[in-house]
Amino acid sequence: ISVLKGPREEIVYVPCIYRNTGRKKPDFLATVDVNPKSPDYCQVIHRLPMPNLGDELHHSGWNACSSCFGDATKKRNRLILPSFISSRIYVVDVGTDLRAPRLFKVVNSEDVFWKCSLGYPHTSHCLGSGEIMISTLGDPAGSGKGGFILLDGETFEIKGNWEKGDKIPPMGYDFWYQPRHNVLISTEWGIPKCLGYGFDPNDLKKGRYGRRLNVWDWTTHTYIQSIDVGEDAAPLEIRFLHNPDAAEGYVGCTISSAIHRFYKTERGDWAAEKVIQVPSKKVEGWLLPDMPGFITDILISLDDRFLYFSNWLHGDIRQYDISNTRKPKLVGQVFLGGSITKGGPVTVCRDEELQSQPDPFFIKGKRVPGGPQMIQLSLDGKRLYVTTSLYSAWDRQFYPDLIKDGSVMLQLDVDTEQGGLTVNKSFLVDFGKEPDGPCLAHEIRYPGGDCTSDIWV
Repeated sequence: ISVLKGPREEIVYVPCIYRNTGRKKPDFLATVDVNPKSPDYCQVIHRLPMPNLGDELHHSGWNACSSCFGDATKKRNRLILPSFISSRIYVVDVGTDLRAPRLFKVVNSEDVFWKCSLGYPHTSHCLGSGEIMISTLGDPAGSGKGGFILLDGETFEIKGNWEKGDKIPPMGYDFWYQPRHNVLISTEWGIPKCLGYGFDPNDLKKGRYGRRLNVWDWTTHTYIQSIDVGEDAAPLEIRFLHNPDAAEGYVGCTISSAIHRFYKTERGDWAAEKVIQVPSKKVEGWLLPDMPGFITDILISLDDRFLYFSNWLHGDIRQYDISNTRKPKLVGQVFLGGSITKGGPVTVCRDEELQSQPDPFFIKGKRVPGGPQMIQLSLDGKRLYVTTSLYSAWDRQFYPDLIKDGSVMLQLDVDTEQGGLTVNKSFLVDFGKEPDGPCLAHEIRYPGGDCTSDIWV
């Protein structure tokens, strides 16, 4: 894919969250300078505060992407920012001034509730039709419901629901589509009114966390199949291979800490097989006696050669060679904090993978709280960016120091020949130093599109 030769990223956009931090400030969109030749390297150079408190900005998407590239009038000039908790959808103008985004439109939550009977919007993808599609976790009352909001790509007005027919999955989260195979597949985190306040182990075994990949007919917008990946698996991020002919991809299951490969069968339906299992660790001094890795984000390099994922609780990022898609091979791993570091409250009693507990992670003299979470890869595959916040209520519960000290953005250098990850020791964006107090930085986007927003058709 020619994108591998795209220009090097110079700035990134990162939603920053104040909800649940005790600081009564609105969430904001940060523009961060990531050009090593710039005097502002690793600095937040612009902040766009939202007009409301308590939104919980989370993921973002573009008004146009590779699926629209047959149309020369389409430009990536609007960033779509759904609010996970308030259900507002912000449209941000990044076209007028790339380095200083401005608010373009607010879609009110009442419109989302009334026009779609949905709430808790999550992933935004643009479609080849010019429309924008946003997945949701629930209905307006916070019960689980896996539907999709459609926005007009010019006016950003809500057009209604994408899904048709009577059958709707019980939960939602992320999605990816592959028009050449007439398919969209969505995932399930859990019931918003349960997970929204934090992680309660009593919710496990009660059907409150997701276990299915949900398969949709791309043409008719109907729900046609579910694939079970295990009780309380909580499948989150789903990624097809970037090759638009590919009929396979991977999904990261958070609570079960497994990676499943999903694929089209000879019969023409879809199936999944577990290809990676991160073993839990036997621990004392933690919420449960077994600590899962907690896979929270995954991505596939643009050349479809490497798979990356983060274990938010164990604290490592892993790189797998997926030349053989059924047998991923671990080729890179680095620890960036996590819950099992030496000298902390947790004692590891049994560990199938490590000889000893990892050292706390320091960079530029700062001890990094939390663990690696959202990841984004440069177009050439050589730089992996990492942030450390998952979701404010869970951050507060699992990593109280994140609330106190703020999250960080880090960068790893990638060996794209043999595989291998090393921390770039000169790169640190410290969101603990924000003017309005420490905040929680989440998903990373490049102005020119990236590994996790672009779908080729």
